[in-house]
Amino acid sequence: MTQDYIVGIDMGGTHIRGARVNKTVVQDITRRRVSSRGTEEEVMQELFALADRLVSGAVKAIGIGVPSVVDVERGIVYDVQNIPSWKEVPLKQRMEERYGVPVWVNNDANCFALGEHYFGAGKDHPSLIGLTIGTGLGAGIIIRNKLYAGSNCGAGEFGMVEYLDKYYEYYACGQFFQNVYRTDGETVFKRAAAGDPEAIAMYAEMGAHLGNAIKTILYTFDPDLIVVGGSVSRAWPYFSGKMWERVHTLVYPRSAGQLQIRVSALENSGILGAAALYYDAAG
Repeated sequence: MTQDYIVGIDMGGTHIRGARVNKTVVQDITRRRVSSRGTEEEVMQELFALADRLVSGAVKAIGIGVPSVVDVERGIVYDVQNIPSWKEVPLKQRMEERYGVPVWVNNDANCFALGEHYFGAGKDHPSLIGLTIGTGLGAGIIIRNKLYAGSNCGAGEFGMVEYLDKYYEYYACGQFFQNVYRTDGETVFKRAAAGDPEAIAMYAEMGAHLGNAIKTILYTFDPDLIVVGGSVSRAWPYFSGKMWERVHTLVYPRSAGQLQIRVSALENSGILGAAALYYDAAG
């Protein structure tokens, strides 16, 4: 009996990764560099070259996660991060014309939340927040087993909420180290791993800001689960203590006490999250 597959594609500013997904099975993982300074059509052809290797008669749909604002209904992506030529690209239309199967396109943070909901730490939770902590601070929102992206795919942009003299993203993710201490996060991580107290203190400071951001999430959505991913999450032991200290200053102690925060352990989360766009639409 032939199995049906969903192709999940995780499109970044420097690489595209894709695979065939059948429930929790990820097959034929493919990776390709992106000519980030290429023209719109050059980058599109690179995406086609990757998808050509994955789409076959057994593929029933394609999901694509993109670091950009997305018109979800029409599948148009706007101002893709690190690909300057992709200002307004009808990605869904181009892919459906080429491959003849339904295509779903969404923001990569939304895909992260969906991936955790269907395949990762949030499988038993009908509602959750997926929080990506990398160079930026992004989030995806699952409510009653469905992705909530907002009217303009802008739901979950907690990083842009005004905070202190800037906004949360300035202080509560990896760019904090450059913004405040004029150093890069990778250097700070290596120093902290070596036991450097100054670097560990920097992480604690960032963690306090992140805790305040999470309080804003609690006041607005009151989730019982937040799943944390992104490159900064590997430094969890260095910032989680101060983060929790701030979370527990919430004026509703029951909400803070019942909250679970888990670090993602999902491999290939971007690919799985993109494939989960199909399951979200079909569910």
